[in-house]
Amino acid sequence: MSALVAPGTTLAALQRQPLLDPVDNRILLCHALGITRTALITQSDRALTADEAARLSTLIQRRLDGEPVAYLVGRREFYGLDFSVGPAVLIPRPETELLVELALERLPPRGRVLDMGTGSGAIAVALAHTRPDAQVTALDVSADALDVARRNAQLNGANVRFLHSDWYSAVAGQTFDLIVSNPPYIAAGDRHLSEGDLRFEPQGALTDHADGLSALRTIVAGAPAHLAPQGWLLMEHGYDQSNAVQHLLAARGYADVQSWHDLAGIARVTGGRAGDGCER
Repeated sequence: MSALVAPGTTLAALQRQPLLDPVDNRILLCHALGITRTALITQSDRALTADEAARLSTLIQRRLDGEPVAYLVGRREFYGLDFSVGPAVLIPRPETELLVELALERLPPRGRVLDMGTGSGAIAVALAHTRPDAQVTALDVSADALDVARRNAQLNGANVRFLHSDWYSAVAGQTFDLIVSNPPYIAAGDRHLSEGDLRFEPQGALTDHADGLSALRTIVAGAPAHLAPQGWLLMEHGYDQSNAVQHLLAARGYADVQSWHDLAGIARVTGGRAGDGCER
């Protein structure tokens, strides 16, 4: 493969005629050279060495091949915090911050919260970092994902109890004031699974290999046995699933069932409260 960037190319030239989207180009430049965004401006006349040009060329080619920028640099910001990410976990996305905000509004002082399918730990770590008084437990069936999540908790000084668990199996007999989840909700065969960043992310964290609702059904069915009286269940889901998830909650007797929209106007999170008629 011929080099995409020649030795001696200046930072100014790389930014005037980027090979990638300007934002991706800037992120990869900073990462490859180990410099800040400010340095891209103040060192605009800097010429790349042969090693730097080769390193940047490799990163650019991988991005042109579709690999997510977050995986290339190994990090992504979420809820104002820095998270380590890699192919074992989904890349945290801004729309999931809505789930964190809704959870914080409903989390009582010294409350107990359970994050199911924690992945990178983004939700659990954001909650524990923002509310250090809370008792945060996070579950995942993937041991590799839990390793990433533990690193992120340590990186952000968050106190989270991590458990290897197939949904509720590791928390039998335990109750929580709040249960949150961003489970696999893309239906098998959905074209999005073969497009963009999703091609590189762990498929088991994206799709339930069924109709997109099977994980949500499991969470809804099991939550009443683990929710304190009046405790909330909040779940992220697909852009077209809010009505179906509301129906699942209502059929199980949850109270105050409703959906909330993200900044793009998409019904992104649906939840309900454990009421007197909630089936256990």
